[in-house]
Amino acid sequence: MNRRDLLKIAGMAAGEALALPFFESPAAAVADLPQVDIEVRRLKLRHTWTTTMSSSEFRDTVHLRYTRDGVTGFGEGAPIVRYHENAADSEKAVESVRAFLLKVDPWRFSKNCSELFHKLEGQFAAKAAIDIAWMDWICKKLGVPLYRYLGLDSNDTPLTTFSIGIDTPEVTKQKTVEAEAFPILKIKVGLTTDEPTIEAVRSVTRKPLRVDANEGWRDKEEAVRKINWLETQGVEFIEQPMPAAMLEETRWVRERVHIPILADEACLNAAAVPNLVNAYDGVNIKLDKTGGIQEALRTIAVARALKMKTMLGCMVSSSVSVTAAAHLSPLVDYADLDGNLLIANDPFTGVKVEKGKLILPDSPGLGLTPA
Repeated sequence: MNRRDLLKIAGMAAGEALALPFFESPAAAVADLPQVDIEVRRLKLRHTWTTTMSSSEFRDTVHLRYTRDGVTGFGEGAPIVRYHENAADSEKAVESVRAFLLKVDPWRFSKNCSELFHKLEGQFAAKAAIDIAWMDWICKKLGVPLYRYLGLDSNDTPLTTFSIGIDTPEVTKQKTVEAEAFPILKIKVGLTTDEPTIEAVRSVTRKPLRVDANEGWRDKEEAVRKINWLETQGVEFIEQPMPAAMLEETRWVRERVHIPILADEACLNAAAVPNLVNAYDGVNIKLDKTGGIQEALRTIAVARALKMKTMLGCMVSSSVSVTAAAHLSPLVDYADLDGNLLIANDPFTGVKVEKGKLILPDSPGLGLTPA
């Protein structure tokens, strides 16, 4: 066989090798392309969930799967009505940037996140779902849990509170008894029933309490009276006693009470934190408000630099969003990461809670497994 024949055979073999995936295995070729899947999931609550803002039997959250190179990253965002978001609009927002998500290199996630924030006005739940999925994918590719990628110690997770929504005194007692395994409770207040609610809790437990008024008190003198009374009931701190816009009134209240005040609705992201100094003692950071993990980390860093207390909170959501936040929790003073414990149909398992302590998964990424 001469040289010409050898080159001919080699050329034919190369041509067949290039053609094989296209002609004989199109599924394999498609599988190598990035994929983005988005859906709205209805999460059913174990109890009717009532705050000063709403009451519901379920919550709809948006779930995202980002698949590339045989690896899938999972993300979730819980739209917040307070900021005029809903699941249907979140889903549309993700669809509007689908081409961008399929095009970008996920390893440049910081740059991608900046571009995403420019492309999407508002829609922080959608941004959170995307950013969480990117970070899950990155850490799975690296083979490390998210907390380890961030250089954190999983032993440093704080205790999480267990939240009890507004209800009748009898149901409040029942919910309190059911939360026996949790050493710290978070009680929703902000209505005319605040005193009977706390009294119902105190009739069955002496545990430390934290309370959240969800902007419920519009009068600063009323806020002072209520907070001073709460101090006598073993309450450690209060979240968002007055509307976010009432910053000066909150400063006035803070000078007249003796427990810390934490900002929730008043703290959306890192840029909001400096304005809260001297009105609030700390901030409640939620991935659904910041638009994901990266901005949450910036918000924590700014708050800590300003000597403010930090807490990681959550909306009613599945283990996807709650576990993502839990991986950041070694950085903060307090945690209120129980949204997945309030639902009856969690599609995943992730972070666990033992006597209130957050136990992080040790597998790559968020460490989620299908329920």
